[in-house]
Amino acid sequence: MHALRSAVLCGILRRKDDEEETLVTHENLLSVVRNVIAGKPDGVAYRTLARDWTMREVGEASDRVAQGLKALGIGPGDRVAALTKHTVECILLTLAACKVGAVFMPVNWRLAAPEVEFIVNNGKARFLMVDAAFVPVVSSGTYPDIGLTVATDRAVGLESFHDWYARFEPLEDHHVAVPGETALQLYSSGTTGLPKGVELTHANLLLPRSLFRDVWGFQGGKSVMFNALPCFHIAGMELALLTLLLGGETVLQPDFDPQKILPAIGEHRITHMFLVPAMIMVLVNTPGADQADYSSLERIAYGAAPISEKVLLEAMRIFGCGFLQVYGLTETTGAVTFLPAEDHAPNGPCAHLLRSAGKALPGVELRIVDASGKVVAGEAVGEVWIRTRQNMKGYWNNPKATRDVFPEGQPEDGGWFRSGDAGFLREGYLYIHDRIKDMIISGGENIYPAEVENALMKHPAVADVAVIGVPDEKWGEAVKACVVLRPAAAADAASIIAFAREQIAHYKCPKSIDFLPALPRNPSGKLLKYQLRKPYWEGLARKVN
Repeated sequence: MHALRSAVLCGILRRKDDEEETLVTHENLLSVVRNVIAGKPDGVAYRTLARDWTMREVGEASDRVAQGLKALGIGPGDRVAALTKHTVECILLTLAACKVGAVFMPVNWRLAAPEVEFIVNNGKARFLMVDAAFVPVVSSGTYPDIGLTVATDRAVGLESFHDWYARFEPLEDHHVAVPGETALQLYSSGTTGLPKGVELTHANLLLPRSLFRDVWGFQGGKSVMFNALPCFHIAGMELALLTLLLGGETVLQPDFDPQKILPAIGEHRITHMFLVPAMIMVLVNTPGADQADYSSLERIAYGAAPISEKVLLEAMRIFGCGFLQVYGLTETTGAVTFLPAEDHAPNGPCAHLLRSAGKALPGVELRIVDASGKVVAGEAVGEVWIRTRQNMKGYWNNPKATRDVFPEGQPEDGGWFRSGDAGFLREGYLYIHDRIKDMIISGGENIYPAEVENALMKHPAVADVAVIGVPDEKWGEAVKACVVLRPAAAADAASIIAFAREQIAHYKCPKSIDFLPALPRNPSGKLLKYQLRKPYWEGLARKVN
């Protein structure tokens, strides 16, 4: 007890379990999937709107895709890309790439044509799978390394992905990967600067199995996951892989459509879901949400962005299941902390825990450091650093960026990774304030937008809010709130500011309010605050982006 208190007081938290999952030296994605298929070949792996896929069918189809890739001369270290909403096809291509030693590289399908072109060419992808809807995006670019482009569905001028791989015999001689080989390359959201390719290894992707099984309670053969997240997002891709690795079933939908999602929960007896807060907010506000059948639901996990207590409490009321918050990044292969269902107690002495991101997962260490890299004392706010074997291999072809986020190097334990998030530790729980770059400094005071946003979200007329810093001659920066009102609700700036002043210190309260129809978000649900800040800082010597 004294050791834990001492660790917390000096800003470091470490969680290690004696039964932490270890990787056999020869274990990789394919060896695990091979054992799953052998154990339950006829078990359903994925249910889509078009068809069901058994474990055996996933294995056989990916063998044919692998043979097709090999025929194109694709091998160890090559990248194969996808611009698609279809998750099963992404899983097939991931497994096939592993079978020839290549790396799967999904691309954000919401990006503009030049951004897609940059990512595909940055990865030097040699194969591209694309939805018909995104063919115009691809057609406007130049891709010198692509040897073949196929379509997941029918597209003029392109062969169907399924027709293409059906022409090949299954590949039998698979590449044998070591755990440290890259298997998946996801690109950072690029909200500031150019996106970077995050290299995740076989070991990275296998380690979260224990979290999924022991913390989330997902049991292969009994549990059913719902996944409507895109595969270019770590949560969407990792969930689809983990359910397969554990021999479980996933119901997949290519779009987040609340009118289809809510009835699907009861129809398919969904037990587990992962949602970003923006999705939860939409679901609880969907007409008829409190009348659907949620009797099968056991756990809803959420993360990737802050959630307001108001939305969380409403979701807990409507869905009536356990909630699990997780915090992590693409670079950490997803979750590194968790707030379990028993800590989601809105009343009583532990209610404050709802504002935390939970405790470190087994095998994860956290520390809070100041701008000079020194560990802070007590509950002081600083940057969150993370050490875990889930930490990425590095940024693809970008050694400088990799060194910047691993200032002390990358030993076998994963090294200390700089998250870029501001937070503090209290009694073993991590509290995230904001991204370091989003912090507002007004009159010498540090103001964390998330705290202000949480206060404003309690206003009955506020549906969504983002808080930013704007130029101020006297204070350097002033707090501005960008507010989306609820349908048919009315409120003016003065009343909202007065409301905030009743809850938080006056210096933290917004000095001005912008009313907007919607807030800009990326496909992961993260606010694009730089878009909100840009008009105010343009042309000034100091820019907050």
